Amino acid sequence: MADIASFRNRLLKNYRHWGKWARRQGLEAFRIYDRDVPEFPVIIDCYGARVHLQEFDTGWQQSEEEHAQWLADLCAATSEVLGIPAEAVVLKRRERQKGTEQYEKTGEKGEDFVVTENGLKFWVNLGAYLDTGLFLDHRNTRKRVMMEAAGKRFLNLFSYTGAFTVYAAAGGARESVTVDLSNTYLDWAGRNFELNGMDQARHQRVRADVFQFLQNAMTDRERFDLIVMDPPSFSNSKKMIGVLDVQRDHGWLVESCLELLNPGGVLYFSNNLRTFRLDDHIAPLCEDISVQSVPDDFRNKRIHQCWRFVKQG
Repeated sequence: MADIASFRNRLLKNYRHWGKWARRQGLEAFRIYDRDVPEFPVIIDCYGARVHLQEFDTGWQQSEEEHAQWLADLCAATSEVLGIPAEAVVLKRRERQKGTEQYEKTGEKGEDFVVTENGLKFWVNLGAYLDTGLFLDHRNTRKRVMMEAAGKRFLNLFSYTGAFTVYAAAGGARESVTVDLSNTYLDWAGRNFELNGMDQARHQRVRADVFQFLQNAMTDRERFDLIVMDPPSFSNSKKMIGVLDVQRDHGWLVESCLELLNPGGVLYFSNNLRTFRLDDHIAPLCEDISVQSVPDDFRNKRIHQCWRFVKQG
């Protein structure tokens, strides 16, 4: 294994650079390290005065004792370089997902606290779930939604904790519908709405299977001006009617969203499946904005793909 000094030096250099950049941008949550030194395959995100450190399973052969010591050294170096207490470094181990629930509980309690992004506030928890409550890689698209939302009726599908809706409301959306299958995440979205002073009479949260929601909305001839859809790659949640496979199902999902849009309306469609390819009959209808949508602090430019559709009149 490489000397930990190489990790410490790179982390310090990155932190100085991205810390200054984040302050200029008005961001409290940002990425400072992404497997930059191959011998240290971890991702480190700052959330205010705390750190989310994710270790990726490389298949290296180490004894449990060696591995535990290596992780302890990494965490100690991180807390030392960033000047934060050891307990402010939250360690997660990410293994290749086997297609279970989209957002898995870790068994830890974690602690809820607030971070600010572009003047908006969000509850996050670094310990309780595999993800933190705020997908940092969608920051640029959230800002685009805010810039386009004035006077619009907004729909957020597979909404997670509702961050896109908070941005839409901040941009002047006249009303919104936020859809997810998880009560936990819809409750979390509600707390984010409260945190940002949103009028919850105009910003509705709906617990539903997105497939069923879209079918009902088409039957009821609902219309929206702006839609965001960011589905998981795969989900076999017991609450769902079927199994979601984004490669197989995205054609129907996208076409359904386009049907719900008013003329001139916009759909942002994103996912993080590495092997994903848009269906040929859909590709001509949209602009691939992935290059602009992945933030500067993400070294991994393939973390997601994102497309912008405009409904023709």
